[in-house]
Amino acid sequence: MSEPEALDAVVIGAGPAGLMAAQMLLNAGRRVELFEAKPSVGRKLLMAGKSGLNLTKDQPADAFLAAYAEAAPHLAPMIGEFGPQQVIAWAEALGQPVFTGSSRRVFPVAMKASPLLRAWLGDLRAQGLALRLRWQWQGWERGALRFATPQGARSVRPAVTVLALGGASWARLGSDGRWAGPLAEAGVGMAPFQPANMGFNVAWSAHMAPHFGAPLKAVALIAAEHSLRAEAMISRHGLEGGGIYALSRKLREGHDLRIDLFPDRTAEELVQRLQQRPLKESLTNRLRKGLGLSGARLALALELMRPRNAPPAGMAAALKALSVPIQGPRPLDEAISVAGGIRWDALDEHLMIRALPGVFVAGEMIDWEAPTGGYLLTACLATGRWAGCAAAQYSAGDRQS
Repeated sequence: MSEPEALDAVVIGAGPAGLMAAQMLLNAGRRVELFEAKPSVGRKLLMAGKSGLNLTKDQPADAFLAAYAEAAPHLAPMIGEFGPQQVIAWAEALGQPVFTGSSRRVFPVAMKASPLLRAWLGDLRAQGLALRLRWQWQGWERGALRFATPQGARSVRPAVTVLALGGASWARLGSDGRWAGPLAEAGVGMAPFQPANMGFNVAWSAHMAPHFGAPLKAVALIAAEHSLRAEAMISRHGLEGGGIYALSRKLREGHDLRIDLFPDRTAEELVQRLQQRPLKESLTNRLRKGLGLSGARLALALELMRPRNAPPAGMAAALKALSVPIQGPRPLDEAISVAGGIRWDALDEHLMIRALPGVFVAGEMIDWEAPTGGYLLTACLATGRWAGCAAAQYSAGDRQS
């Protein structure tokens, strides 16, 4: 291999965190080279944008930060500087007006990511961003960054580096988690990857097959002390959807999942309706005619209600808290996001890796997780901004105490 190419500022990973870090470096006058393993940038962002691109959530700061659980104290200063209102202003400055839905989730009016990404890349290129695609980072060699490229092995030696390589899910879009190996070898503390915002396996009987892909509406989902009105979807593997994702951490930690098929009715109301049905009526008709169940909700009741011949009080109690025998989460690569990654104690307050002076990190590489609803993208942008600003001020002679 030839001598490493000397560069000023290098960002590896062209997702939202990496692009934001590059923007901050460019704003500070640094010469920035952005490296991306895939043939194009922002692939996971574009995939997220197919369902509307939830940019952020317009809610008070304390409530917004609470979504990050134990990572909130670490993220607080970053989101304090680039939180929901700043995300909105940033999108609008790129020519992408936004609207706030009834759930306070914020979306671009275009309802997709591609116009925003095009505008952002245009601005970055106008500022002098150099982009190298199909450059796969493979770690370090004698202090230089090593890459596999279409032209063979290459290495570069930057004055400062920002790593924004994503998490460990959706590998086909670029977030494959392979960066964990070189970092662990360099002595960087890592928390194991775990799926977040994912579906769960359920061993359905053949009775459920006609309902695969059907939405489960007008229900409440319950795990531990948490209960929420939200939709789910029955899949051939089990259960998916926003309501399941919102409870995924509790379920991953071993709490039971229960479903209230009648969140707007009391058990007593259900008992009264059931008592009015003929004693010899089939269970299906009692549920369908007596309680108005149909479709996916009826199928779920017939699948999970035990015992099936319970008296009205027992039947009502079961329908208000159907126990779902989940069998663990879907695979990591199917998860929307991940928990785990670089431990906070391996980083200083600027998101620089303590064991690797001059190397900063941002986005899902760091050990934090949050529910869907705008929190994921906001934190990626905020950490990218924070790391980029800190990296912009770094010079080769700087060392942390």
